[in-house]
Amino acid sequence: MDLNIGIIGFGLRSSLRKEVHRPGAGSRISAVCDLSERARREAREFAPDALITDSLDELLASGVDAVMVLTPDDLHASITIRVLEAGIPVFCEKPLAIDLADADAMLETARRTGSRLYIGHNMRHMPVITLMRQLIQDGRIGEVKAIWVRHFVGHGGDFYFKDWHADRRRTTSLLLQKGAHDIDIIHWLAGAYSERVSAMGALSVYGGVEDRRDRSDERMPDWYSLDNWPPAALTGLHPVVDVEDVSQVNMRLAGGILASYQQCHFTPDYWRNYTVIGTEGRIENFGDSSGAEVKLWNRRHSGYADADETFIVPAVADSGHGGADGLLVKEFLRFVRDGGLTETSPVAAREAVAAGILATQSLRGDGSAIDVPPLDPDLIAYFERGQVEAVAAE
Repeated sequence: MDLNIGIIGFGLRSSLRKEVHRPGAGSRISAVCDLSERARREAREFAPDALITDSLDELLASGVDAVMVLTPDDLHASITIRVLEAGIPVFCEKPLAIDLADADAMLETARRTGSRLYIGHNMRHMPVITLMRQLIQDGRIGEVKAIWVRHFVGHGGDFYFKDWHADRRRTTSLLLQKGAHDIDIIHWLAGAYSERVSAMGALSVYGGVEDRRDRSDERMPDWYSLDNWPPAALTGLHPVVDVEDVSQVNMRLAGGILASYQQCHFTPDYWRNYTVIGTEGRIENFGDSSGAEVKLWNRRHSGYADADETFIVPAVADSGHGGADGLLVKEFLRFVRDGGLTETSPVAAREAVAAGILATQSLRGDGSAIDVPPLDPDLIAYFERGQVEAVAAE
């Protein structure tokens, strides 16, 4: 029998709808809630048999088996908590929240209510990442000691500076909004969370663009074009632009592992470069999509040298983010049906948010290092058990 899935927020990230709405194959979209008339119209066209509403109460009362929260970031916490309180499993798009207290409240609500919480960190399913993690787990570079990540956000002007993403009131920062993905993967590859962070950044290019306009009735595909170049020549930026377009953070992880993350939104190319260095070698990716290469060095060389081994990033089923979106939704639906552990983790999502938020505080302060407050150990244990309460000893 199909699971009835409710969608809250039928905007850009509702691209996941194609993975969810498969009537007769296990799941279907049975209800959509969005305040936008355009979004509701598009939802009716896509799922004509679904309930389409602007009322969250009406969606929650419609008998959905699970809900996917695909709204802008500043609404994740309040809506997710409402759904959890209603006893309904939730898929919450990343980042978990834009405020650390809200993130912790979401995890605490999930434990108190027993409602299942799943986080949309799809990069944990990206083939380039799973390949690199497997090499690490196989011991090919020894014990991880350092991770360096460079994120060239070539589409940054179109993706993040013409809508709500540019307003820190709705995102905190792009170091959080965009960086939560990479911080989570740094933690995952290292097998440790950030304990201390320091950061620097600036609004170097887009703050000087004076052409602004309200695009609240538009979406990114309406204005995206590779012809939008150079960055300083962009037009139609969001009326509020106060998030940094270049930033970098240093992290000290548990166990003394060191990591750094750099993000730039005005580069001509768009990809992520990960370098992971261990006690017996290092790996680095060149490209991050199907057919890209992950190179391994694990022998001594006198200078620059070709990799000792090269691995090709495999192709997976055709879906967004290199096939990761399909794998993400598949795992979520299995989690709704059966519960248990998942590759994504609410605890890890919280730790990525914590590092991103505190790095933003450092960035907007004097760059000093800030300690990341630990999460309640009992809460960690709850999620590490697969969101089931511990059985009391007899």
